[in-house]
Amino acid sequence: MLVVFGGLPGTGKTTLSTLIARTLRASYVRVDAVEVGLIAAGLVPDQAGIGPAGYVVANRLAESCLRADLDVIVDAVNPVELARQGWRELAASMGVELFFVEVVCSDPRRHRRQVEQRRSDLAGREVPDWQAVVGREYQTWQGERLVVDNIGDPEIHCADIVRHLSR
Repeated sequence: MLVVFGGLPGTGKTTLSTLIARTLRASYVRVDAVEVGLIAAGLVPDQAGIGPAGYVVANRLAESCLRADLDVIVDAVNPVELARQGWRELAASMGVELFFVEVVCSDPRRHRRQVEQRRSDLAGREVPDWQAVVGREYQTWQGERLVVDNIGDPEIHCADIVRHLSR
């Protein structure tokens, strides 16, 4: 199966998607890590100029894992429908189940605090500030997805997500 996480920066996507990957012993593809690698290799000049390259490479990595018969967890903002459509096309071409999980934080003060307190865990990657998060293009999701309001214990949300996936 292909499980694709999306949501604005600072909502807890990486925390939840990592927990799910560990729980399911699945492959984990993080678009931020792919983008850092593309920049470090000099293939794109910087974060501002990366465009869809990180998503294209992440999609191919996920495809390789699916071909090896591994479940895949994808961690990405997936801000626009075009990015989400790429995952739909991959799942359809591979004949695997696709689950979208949109992570939100319904408390704006908490979300802002999480954004402002974050530190990058990827060398060479700067995390966006609050203005960049709220000013970012983020299109309304189309189609079925599980929406997780990531307030409270991530372990509880993880268990809920796993229950949803096992249906």
